[in-house]
Amino acid sequence: MDNSLARLVRMLSAGFSNQHQAFENPPLFAHILVKFRPLPQLAPGSLLLEQSYAINPVAPYRIRVLRPERRDGQLVIHNHALHDDQRFWGAVEDAERRAAIQEHDLRLLEGCTYVVREEGEGFVGEVEPGCRCLVERKGATAYLVSSFSLAPGRMETIDRGHDPQTHEQLWGALAGCFEFAQTHDYSDEIPAAWLEAFAA
Repeated sequence: MDNSLARLVRMLSAGFSNQHQAFENPPLFAHILVKFRPLPQLAPGSLLLEQSYAINPVAPYRIRVLRPERRDGQLVIHNHALHDDQRFWGAVEDAERRAAIQEHDLRLLEGCTYVVREEGEGFVGEVEPGCRCLVERKGATAYLVSSFSLAPGRMETIDRGHDPQTHEQLWGALAGCFEFAQTHDYSDEIPAAWLEAFAA
């Protein structure tokens, strides 16, 4: 029997591109690739995320390990950074490098957990409230306001950084959300043991 956690992990285990949007609106939207691949050696649900500009896919500007799970009846996605993350750049396309990622390489990003709910045929999520998801960018600290929606074959995301004191927006989407179409399906890489764990 399928359940919402298994469905979320299946839908996330994919590659996405906003090529159409970027080509339609080049001044406003860069061409971005987003890939999520299962990491079977880690706890159930662990997905490697690499986000990169299409012109330089081997140098991701964001690399994380995401871990969807059910917490007190609520779907959440925990967000982990990687220690010395450049070691793992390109691992999303390199099975040997992916397999080298271990639990001790991960650092949970406090305040950066996504709270997720089912909507229609898919899911929507946003970073937990509290303005505690702090990120460094362009030499300044900002708190991240981030949300996504996921539906069969597509994903939309929006990320904005705000000043922790003034709450003024410092960077991020001004022209609306990034609109991604699915380009790859990695759901066949999900271990059967994960699906059993999700159903328990």
